[in-house]
Amino acid sequence: MNQSIKKILYFPITKIILGITVCFSLFVVVQNFISKPLFYSIIEDKNIADPFIHLVSFLVLLSSYYFFFRWYEKREIKELSIKNLPKEMFGGFAIGFSAISLSIFILYLLGYYHIINILTDDYSLKLFMTLVVAALIEDLFTRALLLRELENWLGTNISILIIMVIETYHIFNPNTTLFSFFVSLCWGFTMSMLFVYTKRVWLPFFFHIGWNFAQPFYGSNLTGLDDMGKIIHSKFEGPVLFTGGGIGIEDSIITVFILFSIGVFLYHRSNKEGKIIKKKISYEFKK
Repeated sequence: MNQSIKKILYFPITKIILGITVCFSLFVVVQNFISKPLFYSIIEDKNIADPFIHLVSFLVLLSSYYFFFRWYEKREIKELSIKNLPKEMFGGFAIGFSAISLSIFILYLLGYYHIINILTDDYSLKLFMTLVVAALIEDLFTRALLLRELENWLGTNISILIIMVIETYHIFNPNTTLFSFFVSLCWGFTMSMLFVYTKRVWLPFFFHIGWNFAQPFYGSNLTGLDDMGKIIHSKFEGPVLFTGGGIGIEDSIITVFILFSIGVFLYHRSNKEGKIIKKKISYEFKK
């Protein structure tokens, strides 16, 4: 293959564009033309059918990413390695859920959070699987693909700054404020560090699930959305800076401080353990 064509084909931006295009296109095609027609034809209740559709979508995303980059780059897909999966799965979920729980607990002590009742009827497997697939799409493409390629190309610090800016797309969610912009930057930083520390997608992915599950669990809006179900029906009263207002508990200054602290801790650990890439790594193009 011509050397100039190789440079274009294996250039980081090219790999990012091709990876997202191929994997996401396959995800959309399978979901809309195979999974939905199949499961809706054999299961009348969409609340039962949709979790199966989401499960198939989950598997399609992971397998398409794995096999595409195995073929494309002819390498071991370490970012999807299951070597430490149980530890990163349970640990990630626990940290994400605990971060929100700690924020809720502090609000409770301040008198800004009140429990009304506890019901499970408003939360379903369908809603949970929706969060799982949404988290996987974001973490697979933003962390495993985009951050990984940028980090190997530009180094860790510049890559994290780029991801932080990209994550500000969350400000287009309902009920966002100027403070939400700062929250998005902190989210991008900490989620990047969860990947940088392990070089695998599982820790940030399961942290993401725990984080997203905890908010409606405690009765909070989720990133401005109020239709994600609730388990604990509650009332938030107090300054918006503390309660998060319409965006939800993740926009609380308390939650953001906890989130940012996790990122700073991981950056310190990563730097100490030599996981911060300081300079550009040259790409070797395969013959």
